[in-house]
Amino acid sequence: MAIIRPFNALRPVKNLAAQVASRPYDVLNSAEARAEAADNPYSFYHISKSEIDLPEGSDIHGSDVYEKAADNLRKFIAAGTLIREGKPCYYIYKLVMPLGEAGEEHIQTGLVAVSAISDYHNGIIKKHEFTRPEKEQDRINHIRSTGAQTGNVFLAYNDVYELSTLTEQWKAAHAPEYDFTAEDGIRHTLWVVDDTETIDHITRLFTEKVPFTYIADGHHRAASAAKVQEQDPDPGDEAAQYFLTTLFPAGDLTILDYNRLVKDLNGLTPQEFLSGLEYSFGVTDTGHTPVKPAMLHEFGMYLSGRWYRLLAHEGTYETDPVGILDVSILQKNVLDKLLGIKDPRTDTRIDFVGGIRGLGELVKRVNSGEMQVAFALHPVTIRQLFDIADSGQVMPPKSTWFEPKLRDGLLTHLIRPA
Repeated sequence: MAIIRPFNALRPVKNLAAQVASRPYDVLNSAEARAEAADNPYSFYHISKSEIDLPEGSDIHGSDVYEKAADNLRKFIAAGTLIREGKPCYYIYKLVMPLGEAGEEHIQTGLVAVSAISDYHNGIIKKHEFTRPEKEQDRINHIRSTGAQTGNVFLAYNDVYELSTLTEQWKAAHAPEYDFTAEDGIRHTLWVVDDTETIDHITRLFTEKVPFTYIADGHHRAASAAKVQEQDPDPGDEAAQYFLTTLFPAGDLTILDYNRLVKDLNGLTPQEFLSGLEYSFGVTDTGHTPVKPAMLHEFGMYLSGRWYRLLAHEGTYETDPVGILDVSILQKNVLDKLLGIKDPRTDTRIDFVGGIRGLGELVKRVNSGEMQVAFALHPVTIRQLFDIADSGQVMPPKSTWFEPKLRDGLLTHLIRPA
């Protein structure tokens, strides 16, 4: 069963929360972070992407970057921008994301806690992606230099009625500590759960009702925290035995599509490519009408200024948890078979676009001549993600895109005094 604990978060003073909170360090590059943090001395990018405070062109993995992160963290604490919670607490974190222009919203509410690194090793926390050593090493260096886990790992679990009820009751009875809308329109609201009886009840519910949790986003952050603890074991330092997580019930979550663009047709003409598709798909020309897949195994394709609907023929794909994914069907029957892309992790002819950017981004990049063909996919379901993790398999690269994103800087876990 899942082991979680309350923790003494390092967090912004109330009036600076909106200015401190920053997008996750790994969703933007150094130039973008530098621009977003301009004229904002409180931005958490000064800690999570501290190269912005060094000369442009500095090696983002150089030791001076990590030293700068540690120095900036100490300065934020000394200035009173960040304060340490007086007792171990849980935190309720609600995100509200506008959907379209009809006033609709997506709402998800999670619990911020620290999760046991032992659960990461023993399979209680389940994974569905491979990690890359260089990305792990970056965060290992950052954690070691700062003594802090600044990146939040996004975990999911099967809904538990008692936990959802307790969360809603706390929100109704207590004023939030933070409540602000970020520049991207997403509202972030956070409550501090500081009542000992309630804290114990939450801990007990996870122990009794949540057999597994699943990494939705943050595989590298989780792996890095685990390796820091492995490589620098200190049995007397309990904080280092846990890592920063936000746990969401599966029913609250939405996975967006993760679409593909390819630079060329592997020597085929558009007509030859269309003919090649007909073995594995039913192909329908929809002209200028965009195709946003409405069901699994349906694809939209934009080629030569026209949209096509592709429907995978039964028998042309595997039925195991990975083979049945639309990303796997596209990889096997189109990207590999027709376009010669054997490894999408390393092939420079393919690019990936998160569904948050819409179909218009696909059209723009094909029409510009940068890319020749684009594919719109139906999102992976949370149940598919769980099934793959339960089977011990991994998803193909760039399979899931979760929105909204958690903000860095609102809650930090110190594994040693800053």
